[in-house]
Amino acid sequence: MFDINIKTNVREIERALNDFAYKQMPKAVEAATNSVAKKIAVAQVANMQKVLDRPTPFTLKSVGVRLARKQNNYTATIYIKDLAASYLEPYEFGGVNKLNGRALLDPVDAKTNQYGNLPRNMLAQLKNRKDIFIGVVKGKNGQQINGVWQRPFIRKNQKIRGKSIVPKGSNTTGHLKLLIRFEDAHPVKQHLGWRALAAAMVKKLMNREIGTALARAIAIANK
Repeated sequence: MFDINIKTNVREIERALNDFAYKQMPKAVEAATNSVAKKIAVAQVANMQKVLDRPTPFTLKSVGVRLARKQNNYTATIYIKDLAASYLEPYEFGGVNKLNGRALLDPVDAKTNQYGNLPRNMLAQLKNRKDIFIGVVKGKNGQQINGVWQRPFIRKNQKIRGKSIVPKGSNTTGHLKLLIRFEDAHPVKQHLGWRALAAAMVKKLMNREIGTALARAIAIANK
């Protein structure tokens, strides 16, 4: 689970307050907790961008915050939405990467988007091409490589009436071209440190935020 709850023990602070300030404490705790929670969420997104390889907007937008309220005992929760959490878990707790299908699609010589992923429906489009096949090919070193392959274009005539007869996107290398490799799940190397980052920020910011929020609440109440 990626949920992180922020609670703060305010008893020590409350002992030092007079009755008037004491009454303002719940508002201060709520404001301070929510302020810290929002800052942690921003930091988690920035950390994803640093640790992960070109995370998609979907992944970055999966970080959410449930704000502290009196009804939930002034507890804020920073979380990752379920779908993103399912494939991000190994980057926090260790293990192998999660696959959407039977294999990990590793683009080798295929067009990818700005996030290094295959465009949607690209695999289906490739399957419909006559010069493409999916299967296992034995490499030079004897390794069995499973993936999407493009057959080489066989030139019969270079030109007809001054026009090239080589269709756009053809494989003119003279040998099979590996476009997409199918790989099994493998252990992830990156580590997000989600909980450690949150804990460090709570320790650093919480007391300061409570002080600021309490001073603001007292100032507003005195107006």
